[in-house]
Amino acid sequence: MNKKIGVILVIAFIALIAMGTVSAGWFDFLGGGNSNKVTIGYSPSDHDSALFVADQQGLYKEKGIETELVQFNNGGDLMTAMASGKVDVGYVGISPVLSSVEKGVPVKIISAAQNEGSGVIVSSNSGINSAADLNGKNVATPGEASIQYVLLNILLKNNGLSIDKVNSSAMKTPSINDAIKSNTLDAGVTFQPFVSSSEADGNKVLMNSSQISPNHPCCVVVASQDLIDKNPDLVKNITAIHENATNYINENVQNNASSVVKLLPKDIVSNEDVEAKSLASFPFISGLNDTYKANVDAFMKVEVDLGILNSTIPHDKLYWEGK
Repeated sequence: MNKKIGVILVIAFIALIAMGTVSAGWFDFLGGGNSNKVTIGYSPSDHDSALFVADQQGLYKEKGIETELVQFNNGGDLMTAMASGKVDVGYVGISPVLSSVEKGVPVKIISAAQNEGSGVIVSSNSGINSAADLNGKNVATPGEASIQYVLLNILLKNNGLSIDKVNSSAMKTPSINDAIKSNTLDAGVTFQPFVSSSEADGNKVLMNSSQISPNHPCCVVVASQDLIDKNPDLVKNITAIHENATNYINENVQNNASSVVKLLPKDIVSNEDVEAKSLASFPFISGLNDTYKANVDAFMKVEVDLGILNSTIPHDKLYWEGK
C-alpha cells in the first residue's frame, strides 16, 4: 500500500472513532491491538494466590495491563496452551515447565511463586498408615505432567517402591477428594487448598510434601518467549506486580488471613477457616535468587534420576530476569 494512502486511512479511522462511527476495536483488525493485553493461565489452587490478589486489587489495571485469566485443570494442559500460543503468562508447577522447556517450548521462568504446598491424602478408614502401605493401591494425581506425580515418584522411591507398584491415574483435583471419601480411591497426591479441605471432610493427610521433599520448588510464573521479546517492559511489570501481591499475602497470612481469603476465587474457598489454614501451611515467594535456583537444580537432578527429565536444563534456557 502506498505510504501516503495508508496515513490518510489511519487519519480517517481516527476521525470515525472520534465521531463514534467506528469502534476502537478496528485497530485490532489493522494489527494495532492493545500491546498490554495478556492471557494468564492458572490452576484452581491457592498456590496461585498472588495472581488472584493482584487481579482483585487492580494491580494490573494500575499498570495499564488488560488481563484475561484462564483456568486449566493441571499444569500439563496449561503448558500445552502456552506451546500453541494461546497463553502468554502462566502460574504453573515447575515440573510441567521443566518438561516443556526440555521439549523446546519457548517459555522462561520469570519468578518463583511458592514452595511445597501439596500432600498425600487417604481415607481415614483405609488402613494406609505409611508410604509402604501404598503398594498395590489406586493412587491419583492431577496428571503425569504435574508436580504431584513427581512427588509420588519421589515418595515411592524413598520407600523402596516405584511407580509401577501402584495403580496410578489422573483425576481432577476436587474429584480426588470425593473419590477418597467415598472409598472408590485409595489415595491421592493433591495440592492446597484441597489437602486441607480433604482433611476437614474427614479424610487423613498421610504426609505433606514438605515431608517428602523439604523446601521443594512448586509453582512458578512463566512467560512466553514471544511476549518477552516483544514487550519486555510489560513482563517486568508483571514480575513487579507478582512481588507486590506476594508481599501482601506474606504480611497478612498469619494474623489477617481473612483479608487474603476474600480475594480468592469462590471455587477455591469452600470454607474460609480451612482456606486460612491452607494459606499458612506453605511459603509464598517471589524473585529468582541463587538459593531458589539451587533448589531447582536439586529438584531437576531428582527428576533426571527418576527418568522424568533426560538431563538438567542450564539456567540461560530456563530463566529470564529482565536483563
